[in-house]
Formats: sequence, C-alpha cells, structure tokens
Amino acid sequence: MKMDVHQLAEYLADNPFQVEGIYRYAKNPGVPDADYTDSFPGFVFPLAGRTQFQFNGTPYILSPGKIIHGGAKMELAQKMFGDTNWEYILVLYRIDNSKLEDTSFSQQHFELSTGQSPRLVEILMRLWQVYNQRGGISMFQTEMLFREALNEALLSVINRQNSCESHTLFERVSNYIHENYYQSLTIASLEEQYNVNRNRLSYVFRRHAGMGPAEYLLNYRIKMAQKMLFTRNVSIQQIAQAVGITDPFYFSRVFKKQVGISPTKYREKFINNPC
Repeated sequence: MKMDVHQLAEYLADNPFQVEGIYRYAKNPGVPDADYTDSFPGFVFPLAGRTQFQFNGTPYILSPGKIIHGGAKMELAQKMFGDTNWEYILVLYRIDNSKLEDTSFSQQHFELSTGQSPRLVEILMRLWQVYNQRGGISMFQTEMLFREALNEALLSVINRQNSCESHTLFERVSNYIHENYYQSLTIASLEEQYNVNRNRLSYVFRRHAGMGPAEYLLNYRIKMAQKMLFTRNVSIQQIAQAVGITDPFYFSRVFKKQVGISPTKYREKFINNPC
C-alpha cells in the first residue's frame, strides 16, 4: 500500500518506540521459512539482490531503493527469484503505547520508495555494528542510529517525490511551450495556467533544463525560426512573428546572439550550402 510519509513521520513523533531486535539476513545461509511475522512490527531494509515477501497476501519486492514495513503476527510468505543473491536488515521495534489501534501504522504493511541512498546504507551498517556490541552506550547508540536511519529514509522519500513532481511539471509546461510558442506567451500566463509561483517555476526549469522558463521559451522560438528560415520563403519579419516575437529588430538581435550569425546570413548559408 502507498504511504503518506508526512503522516508516518507525525505518527513516529507522537508515539515513543524502541528497538527490539536487529537481524541481518542473506541468501546463504538464508532465512528459515516462517508462516507469520514476529510479535513486533518491523522495517525491512534491502541491501542487495531481489526477493519477494507477502504480508497477509499482499506481495512486495525487496530490492535496494525500497523499504518494506510489516506489522506484527501477519501471514508471511517468501518467493525466491532464481539464483539471485539477496541481503537485507530487519529492525523490529515496539511502540510504547498500549492503546494503539489495529489501524495504526505499526500494524500495517507498506512500502517506502527511497531510491538509492548511500548515506542510508552507511547508517544501517553502523546500526548493525553498534547493535552487536554490549553495554549501555551501545543500547543508546542503537536507538539513536535507528531514528537517524528512519529520518534519512523519510527525507529520501520526500526528495524523490518532489523530484518526480517537478519533472512532471517541467514536462507539462515545456510541452505547452512547444505547442504554443508562436502565441503571446508570458511567464505570468504560465504561472497562472499551472497554478505555480515564479520561484517554483524557475526552480523546476533550472533543475531540468539548466535555464529559466523565459530563456527556455526564447531558445525554443529561435530554434523553430532556424527551421523556418530555410523552409519558408517569407521575410525575416514574418518569421519573427511566426515564432511569437513581434519586434523584428529584437528577433534579429537575439537570433544572432544564440546562433552566432544574423537571420539573413543564416538563410543565405543554407541556400548556398543546402547539404
């Protein structure tokens, strides 16, 4: 099932919890078959390879870049994928709240898509090492590192979601520019149409195109003008208007700045050297 990481973070903040056990499993020697999960809920952190778990009949693929959560005493089944080697760390935890409902996050199975996170793997390795040491300092560090791992995981999920959302917005706006570049487009009109502020729109375009939306629009207009200059037998002024630039002098100036030569010389170059 999908998980709202903000609600999950709020839940973990409101309900004290502590580590009950940390286990590291690999294909060899493997994991003993079990029909049910442990008596405590737990997070599964895949480190390598690929395998499948089913919690109460719902399948989840375990692979790096994902985290799987299972509730206590759930029906459990495991499916192997050929000779694929796999490895994961399981962290069991206990919520210090006797009034928890069955619908609470700790009683559910769900998946978190973190993407590849070297820092998360580093924290998990430290967590595994510290847990296997003895003494009060080890117990304290185990609790701290588990929280640090969860924090890194939740931040990775949010960053991944924001990246996907920004890419979707970039595709929508850039496609609109490609289809309507010849109209009187303005950045303000794009902001209004897609209900996004100027700073957000600028961030999205600089992230995915390496330039702001205004520069992107202008560059695309010049790119289309280049095609028209040797496919249409019309004046430079008409070409400028055809790509949405009403001032022919401004058009010529920005064309030369981007292409390196004036529109007239660009056209002559292709007429004289068609190949």
